[in-house]
Amino acid sequence: MPTLRFEHIALHVANIERSDRFYGKLLGLNKLPRPNFPFKGSWYELGAGLQLHLIEGMNYQPHSGNRGNHIAFIVQDAIKFEQDFAAQGVEIVVNKLRVDGIRQLFVKDPDGYFVEFNEG
Repeated sequence: MPTLRFEHIALHVANIERSDRFYGKLLGLNKLPRPNFPFKGSWYELGAGLQLHLIEGMNYQPHSGNRGNHIAFIVQDAIKFEQDFAAQGVEIVVNKLRVDGIRQLFVKDPDGYFVEFNEG
């Protein structure tokens, strides 16, 4: 059976309001309409038809890291993201130039998931 395309990634979160502040307000992702499921959650547009689905109800610490499970974004200005994170009190876990010269940042979201930002 052929797979048609990748559509979304889903992350369990402990508190949807807290995650909405991170992904919606801080990162500026566009919030999408979501069906009226019997559990709290939010959907965000990631570009190119891809989506991030946040599902409230997390009761574990995620296994995530810069060389483990994580999500990544390409940003225009990594230094601007670094400044915005600092202003919001978000700890930058990794801040380096990759071997190919790309500026790379890793932060943890409110639930401990690693989120990568590469300047492109």
